[in-house]
Amino acid sequence: MPIDIPWWLGLILFVATVLAMEVVAIYGHKYVMHGPGWVLHKSHHEPRTGWFELNDLYGVMGAAVAIAFILYGVELGGGSLFTWIGAGITGYGAIYFGFHDIIVHRRIETGHVPRSAYMKRIVQAHRLHHVVQSKEGTVSFGFIWAPPIEQLKAELEANAKAGRAVLRQNPVGRGMTGPA
Repeated sequence: MPIDIPWWLGLILFVATVLAMEVVAIYGHKYVMHGPGWVLHKSHHEPRTGWFELNDLYGVMGAAVAIAFILYGVELGGGSLFTWIGAGITGYGAIYFGFHDIIVHRRIETGHVPRSAYMKRIVQAHRLHHVVQSKEGTVSFGFIWAPPIEQLKAELEANAKAGRAVLRQNPVGRGMTGPA
C-alpha cells in the first residue's frame, strides 16, 4: 500500500532529509571514510592528477540509495513519501557537489571566490581537514556545516601535540594549494 503525503509535507520532508544527510555525512566521513573505508577515501587526501578518484565511489553509493528510494516511491508502489526522501538525498548530493567539489576543490573552475562568512568558514574548515597527513587526528567532517575555525585550529594543535595527527605545511587534495 503506497504511503502518499501532501506536497507541503513532502517539502518539509525534503528539507529534513537534506539536514539529516549532513548528520549522516559527518558520522560517515569520520567513522567510515576515516576508518575502514580509508582504502577509498585516502585518494581524496593525496596529491594526484586526473579527473576521478576512488573516493568518488562514495558519491556513486549515495546516488544508488537515492535512486532506490525514488524508484520504490515512483515505480514500485511505495508512494510519495519515499520519493520525497530520495529527492532529499539527491538534493544533499547536489549541494555537496556544489560546495565541496566545485567551490572547495575546484573540480570545475567557475572563478567563484567565497565572500560570505559562512562560505569562507566552510572552505577554511575543509582546508584544515586536509592539513592532516594521516587518517587519524583530523578535524571538521561536515560538508555544509563546520565548527568555528578557532575551535578547529585548537583541536588540530592538540591532536598534533598528542601524536594523533601528522600535519602538512599545506593542505593536499584537488584544488588544495596554499596555506590553510
